[in-house]
Amino acid sequence: MSHRPPRHVLFMLCDKVNVLDVTGPLEVLSQPCRLQADAPPYRITVASLQGGLITTSAGLRLDTVPIASVEMRSVHTLILPGGGAGYVPFAPQALVDWISMHASGIARICSTCTGAFTLAATGLLAGRRVTTHWLAGANLLALDPSLQLEADALFVADGKFWTAAGVSAGIDLALALLESDLGHQTAMQVAQRLVVFLKRPGGQSQFSQALRQQSQEGALADLHGWMAANLQRELSVAQLAEQAGMSVRSFARHYQRKVGMTPAKAVAAMRLEAASQALAHSKRPLKAIAADCGFGDEQALRRAFQRQFGIAPASYRARFAA
Repeated sequence: MSHRPPRHVLFMLCDKVNVLDVTGPLEVLSQPCRLQADAPPYRITVASLQGGLITTSAGLRLDTVPIASVEMRSVHTLILPGGGAGYVPFAPQALVDWISMHASGIARICSTCTGAFTLAATGLLAGRRVTTHWLAGANLLALDPSLQLEADALFVADGKFWTAAGVSAGIDLALALLESDLGHQTAMQVAQRLVVFLKRPGGQSQFSQALRQQSQEGALADLHGWMAANLQRELSVAQLAEQAGMSVRSFARHYQRKVGMTPAKAVAAMRLEAASQALAHSKRPLKAIAADCGFGDEQALRRAFQRQFGIAPASYRARFAA
C-alpha cells in the first residue's frame, strides 16, 4: 500500500518569539506523527535565518536550523509565530524579504498572534480577511488599512493564507489545519489527547467583548461602560451616538475605525457575553436573562446562542456552570 509523502511544515522563528505560538501548533501537528509512526503525515522543521539558538519572549531558548539548509521546494506549509514587546511588528526586514521571495512556491502560509504583522509587511495580505491578537488589531490596520480585520475570530482562512488570533489560538488554527489535511476523526483524536476542544463550544470569539471594548480610552470607554449597564435598552446607533455626543454618521464612522466593528455588532457581542456570564454564574431563568441582556424574549436568546455557539443556552449552562 502506497503512502502519501508527508507534508513539510516549516516554522520560521526569530528572537523574542512567543513560546506558545511555536510549541502550541508544533504539539498539535506532531501528534498525528506519533499516532501514525509508520507513515507520519507531517515532516516538521523549526528554522531561523541564521540557525542556532533563538531566545523567546519568555527567555526560553529554542534550537533552530539555518534556513539555507532547508529545501524550499519541499515546503508545503509555512508558520510564522508572533512575539516581541507590545503589539507591533517585531520580525527583521530580512525575514520579511525572505518570505516575499519564497511565498509563491508555498501552498499554505500561516501566522499566529502578531506573526500577522510579519506577513502583512510583505504586502501578501493586502485586501484579505485576517485576524490577530485582539489588542493588536488597530496597529495591524495602521500597517495595512486594506486588510479586512475580523477582530473577534480565533482564526481566519483566506485562500492559502491563514491567520490566528492571540497565543493559544495557534492551537485552534493547527487543529483546523490538521482537520483539513487528515480529516475530522484524526483531528478529534488529537484534540482529545491534548485535552482541548476541536472547536471551542464557548464560541469562536477570542476575547471578552465587554473587557475589550471597555479597554478603549476616552469617550468610547465611558460609552462602553454605559452600554454594559444598559443592555436591556434598545441601544440603536442613534441612541449610542446621542450618548456619545456625536452625529449618527460621524459616530458610526468613528466607532468602526476605533473598535473594528459596527456599533450594532458590538452591542450584539456584549449582549451575548453578558448572557453567557449570567448562564455560567447564576441560576436565573432564561426568560429573565434574555430580558436583562436585551434579547427581548427567550426565543431570541436561543437563536443567538445557536447561531454563535452551535448549542442551546441550557446546554451552555450545563457545560460551563461554575
